[in-house]
Amino acid sequence: MGRGLGPVWVIAEQGECDVETVSLQLLGKARELADELGVACEAVLPGRNLEESARKLIAAGADRVFLADNPALEFYQPETYSDIICALARQEAPEIILAGSTFMGRELAPLVAARLATGLAAHCTGLSLDENKNLEQQIPAYGGLLSIICPEKRPQMATAARGVFKTPEPDSGRKGEIVRIPVPETAEARVRTLEVVRETLASIQIEEARVIIAGGAGACSPEGWGTIQELAKTMDAALGCTRPAVDEGWAPLDSMIGQSGKMVNPEVYLAVGISGEQQHMAGITGAKLMVAINNDPASPVFQQVDLGVVENCQEFLPVLIDKIKAHRQKKLTCQP
Repeated sequence: MGRGLGPVWVIAEQGECDVETVSLQLLGKARELADELGVACEAVLPGRNLEESARKLIAAGADRVFLADNPALEFYQPETYSDIICALARQEAPEIILAGSTFMGRELAPLVAARLATGLAAHCTGLSLDENKNLEQQIPAYGGLLSIICPEKRPQMATAARGVFKTPEPDSGRKGEIVRIPVPETAEARVRTLEVVRETLASIQIEEARVIIAGGAGACSPEGWGTIQELAKTMDAALGCTRPAVDEGWAPLDSMIGQSGKMVNPEVYLAVGISGEQQHMAGITGAKLMVAINNDPASPVFQQVDLGVVENCQEFLPVLIDKIKAHRQKKLTCQP
């Protein structure tokens, strides 16, 4: 604090009047950075009916929550949200601003960075402080990790996806301050939400799954992808994918795992027909056990997993599925 450093901020995101998990995870990291810098850890929370969400942020580590609570902010509006955050940032001068690498954060963070004339590192997989107390932002690049710093401009800004950092254990006894901030009168002037269409989510959410089956270009066809889907169903696993599966139309974008997709940390991760490109592998660094099935013994994926099977997945998977089903049937038969 003697150097006049500002606080560490998290732009908190809400949905269904509750704070998103990625915001709590970023707050846990922000708390660590703030303690190392000797400054406050704070959150900015725009939305509606968010008093309880503000208390959750305090329990997760925030010293102060700036609450922009207004019916006009119930749904994300890029211009209004950036107006609120930039005006507050100019007043409070944060040292660091973190945001989720979400649909909202991937649009909002660049808007805020541009308006504050500062830098932004997106899709970070690690955040730490260097010897000069600059924020060192790690991103996957060139087959490894690249570190980025912003030594001259402030605030330093970064986004990270859900699952990159652990969710902190809430401390209901923590004390913090909730500061209500004004909402611009123009909040409803340009954009209105006319309808909300709820997405039908998969029964097993990929970010929460203990077991994940992920498929890539090696599926080769819609029929091959169907076999991967059957394996996931047989194993009661969540189904993920790489970019080629999305581009082919086999899998939805929200099931993509990697630097520009979801970050996951399952107990078991089974990669089927995946080459092991760094962009994808960056999303599974938290997996406990990684297994790959690929017909190319020279595939880079085998250098990055715990167990590997060199087989044509289109021939191997049907056999594997039959073996799993037979094993389960045998266990049921043996039940007293």
